Amino acid sequence: MPALAIVSALFVVCFEQLLQVKYGIVGVVGLMLLSAGLKAKSPTLSSVGAVVLAMLVAGPAL
Repeated sequence: MPALAIVSALFVVCFEQLLQVKYGIVGVVGLMLLSAGLKAKSPTLSSVGAVVLAMLVAGPAL
């Protein structure tokens, strides 16, 4: 069980670093809003985080 917790924590940290490199601090904030909304079972908070991440991934419409 501790090995699974360490591996999952390592995955989360690596994913956050990758997200920050590609999308900056706004991507990390969007991910934090999404995860906080899911943990708190708040559909509003998780929706805001999902929309922020979707807007970053979609990028500017040219």
